[in-house]
Amino acid sequence: MRIDQWVPALHRGDAIGDSARLMRDAFRRWGYEADVYAFDMDDDLEGDGRYYRDWKAGGAQDVVILHYALTSPMTHHLREHRGKRVVIHHNVTPPEFFHGYDPEMVRICTIGREELALLKDVDLALGDSEYNRQELEAAGFSRTGVLPIYLDFARYRERPNPVLQRFLGDGPANVLFVGRLSPNKKHDDLIRLAAYWKKYISADVRLVLVGKLPRRREYFDALQAYHYEHGFTPWEVLFLGHVEHDDLLACYRRAHVFVSMSEHEGFGVPLVEAMLMEVPIVAYRATAVGHTLGEAGVQFDTKDIAAMAEAAHLVARDAGARQRVLAGQARRLPAFAPESVEAALRGYVEAL
Repeated sequence: MRIDQWVPALHRGDAIGDSARLMRDAFRRWGYEADVYAFDMDDDLEGDGRYYRDWKAGGAQDVVILHYALTSPMTHHLREHRGKRVVIHHNVTPPEFFHGYDPEMVRICTIGREELALLKDVDLALGDSEYNRQELEAAGFSRTGVLPIYLDFARYRERPNPVLQRFLGDGPANVLFVGRLSPNKKHDDLIRLAAYWKKYISADVRLVLVGKLPRRREYFDALQAYHYEHGFTPWEVLFLGHVEHDDLLACYRRAHVFVSMSEHEGFGVPLVEAMLMEVPIVAYRATAVGHTLGEAGVQFDTKDIAAMAEAAHLVARDAGARQRVLAGQARRLPAFAPESVEAALRGYVEAL
């Protein structure tokens, strides 16, 4: 029996691709033949992943798992597959977030959300969060479950970049957010929170924004103008873009608080990373955020900028408050540990 996974693109550092490769390694340990296939991949992943053009159909008992996060020809190819079929739904950002910024993303996301329902007759559909599982159910999928994204916890014990760690350790309270620069992530609200902090709480604050820049400049340019309008210098609002793993670890090591204002998350890998790196979290509880955090972190059902800024400052600067939040996060973290994810994965595979 083979278990193959399809991902449209395989890039190092991408959570979906990294999760797929870890799942493949688990399948192989359990005695299955397994590979990850992609249309496109980083040069240094060739030989680790395989190109989709080389995939060959197998027998009726062989399994294909499609990681669904955007429209691609793989959607239609899975419908034609005669073996066992599984979808893992990572969610597609609602297109309305991109109105006024990127018409092509509006088109892509619209098609991506519409195409999901074409797969509702698969043998099994998994959401990487309960939020995504509920979307599958609403789209007409009959057999659903939850399988969190597989993270290699050991990688977060590696050595951070010492230069960046020293740079970020110069005194100000570092308010961290990790996530691509996309309108649904609401970086503008993070700037508003930092502006309230600077004006009404303490001038000693720095916003550290890590995440891939958008392919079009409109949203990034708007954010640049917005933070200048609020009186910030480039040293007070750092747009670091996509960073290497050791840089990411340095950002987490020096973060005093992780704040999420995002209005659409399918899972929220950085939330798990922050828990793993012992950074207290303050978050707007939208879409999958509450499902991922459970009772952990400090969560808000409304975007009260003043209240969220005060909460973020408290957990950043008050040792007792910080430890109480971290204790709650430590209780939540085992749900995403590799052994927990593998146990759930194995149960789904053996039930196919």
